Amino acid sequence: MNIMHVVKTLTKSLREFKKETILSPVLVTVEVVVECLIPLYMVTMLEKIEADNSIENILFWGGLLLLMAAVSLLFGMLAGRYSAKASAGFSRNLRTDIYASIQGFSFANIDKFSPSSLVTRMTTDVINIQNAFMMIIRIAVRSPIMLVVSVIMSFTINWKIALIFMAVIPVLGVGLFVIFRKVDPIFTKVFKKYDAMNESIQENIKGIRVVKSYVREDYEMKKFGKTAQDVRADFQRGEMIIALNGPLMQFSIWTVITVICIYGSQLIVQSGGTELNAESLSSLIAYGAQCMSALMTLSMVMVMISIATSSAERVAEVLEEKSTLTNPENPVYEVPDGSVEFKGVSFKYSAKAERYALSDVDLKIESGQTVGILGGTGSSKTSLVNLIPRLYDTTEGQVLVGGIDVRDYDLESLRDQVSVVLQKNVLFSGTIKENLRWGNPDATDEEMQEACKRAQAHEFIMSFPDGYDTYIEQGGTNVSGGQKQRLCIARALLKKPKILILDDSTSAVDTKTDALIRQAFREEMPEVTKFIIAQRVASVEDADVILIMDGGKIVAMGRHEELLRDNKIYQEVYYSQNRMGASASDIKNAGGVAFAEEGGAE
Repeated sequence: MNIMHVVKTLTKSLREFKKETILSPVLVTVEVVVECLIPLYMVTMLEKIEADNSIENILFWGGLLLLMAAVSLLFGMLAGRYSAKASAGFSRNLRTDIYASIQGFSFANIDKFSPSSLVTRMTTDVINIQNAFMMIIRIAVRSPIMLVVSVIMSFTINWKIALIFMAVIPVLGVGLFVIFRKVDPIFTKVFKKYDAMNESIQENIKGIRVVKSYVREDYEMKKFGKTAQDVRADFQRGEMIIALNGPLMQFSIWTVITVICIYGSQLIVQSGGTELNAESLSSLIAYGAQCMSALMTLSMVMVMISIATSSAERVAEVLEEKSTLTNPENPVYEVPDGSVEFKGVSFKYSAKAERYALSDVDLKIESGQTVGILGGTGSSKTSLVNLIPRLYDTTEGQVLVGGIDVRDYDLESLRDQVSVVLQKNVLFSGTIKENLRWGNPDATDEEMQEACKRAQAHEFIMSFPDGYDTYIEQGGTNVSGGQKQRLCIARALLKKPKILILDDSTSAVDTKTDALIRQAFREEMPEVTKFIIAQRVASVEDADVILIMDGGKIVAMGRHEELLRDNKIYQEVYYSQNRMGASASDIKNAGGVAFAEEGGAE
């Protein structure tokens, strides 16, 4: 990404901190100019005091010197305050903008960035940008001005000695350029390894119960150690190169000062003080120190910018990412009913993918019908239902809801009418009420209780001492898997949708509770179209239509009785799950491919 384009993208996040961003370098300019005038003023002061060493004269010129120092200090403090406010505000806005950008991503966009990478970009990368930004608006302004003013002042005192400064500046410039070129690719690579390290941490913490169950702590420690070692090695290489900056600068500073002292002393002696005097030599030494100090500081700024450049590109990449799903020019805001139709639908997750996740799907479901979906892991059951609320767009064909192509709807309006209980249920930290109100922020206590009764959750909620005010820990760790599933179903019901999708959402509840939930759906929500993905035949056998999926295709469709009579795959699944009621010959004669007993992510 072009660096100017990156800068333009990031500076959009300045917003209300533009004033501080402008004021800081202005104040720094005044500070530096006054500071650079002090050595020149000291020449005049010493000459005046030498001519008249009365206490009044000393106090007058000394007082002016203190006043100049105080002005420089005041403007420096103000510049520091405004630069801190601007950089902290800028980083806050950046994080907010990144987060807002992520919220607008489609599933396809989210697939492009790993969660660990997004976390790194919002933390480490933004901190690097914040530090570099503060240095740019303050130190990166201060150092060049000090360098230029110091050189100009040196020329006004003695142009021959000033040429010494000019000779060393190109040498240091070349050194800085080489260092910058060497470390830039190193830090570009190291942040990708940061992502891998954070991913390892996230995966380990999320699966800590599995790690401990299989006594794999040592293995995980070794795996993390290798990742951390890769990060350390790259940082060490970069920092070793950066470390050359200090000795190079120190050598240059003391070389310049030494040469000035030697040459200046000779000039004073040879000219008898007419061309250069001791006071002027003292000022030249001060300006030499200022020049070299400015160059050293500028070199550190360049190093910080080098590190931040990689971070800036990564952050800009997220901010520039456009959702693959957008509203049409004149969207439809009203969903007429819950009917669903697939017309010649084929789908793959990316244009580069070699195979289709779904192929040649044709399906028509009337509003209010219950659809059961069975299939082995990887048969694209989840992919099929993800197209209904337009979490992805079809690659070929159309998906119609209420007789209208989902791409013609306003996204928010469509998804408000489609409730999805995902395969991996998620509860957020907060009370049960707060979690339920994700489905409907304005839901009354009575509406919440009604939804929980349909989801068979009311009874266990009331068994808690605090009832609906019970606090749910992050990730729902203080409730069981079955309780979590029922709370998520209740949350989905509160939306009062026209279409309800349950993606293997009752796998952790017992068969009796499962049956009660389905009974509540059938009796109390007859107008809602229901899609139930399941591994148990019992969960879908009373559905109006059952789909059998395999290899991304619908290989069979019908009611329970029809499939049990005509479809060998369905027969095998049914008999394998009902062995006590099946004869040996029934099981032996049932052909086809068995489904996995446990579902996985699809």
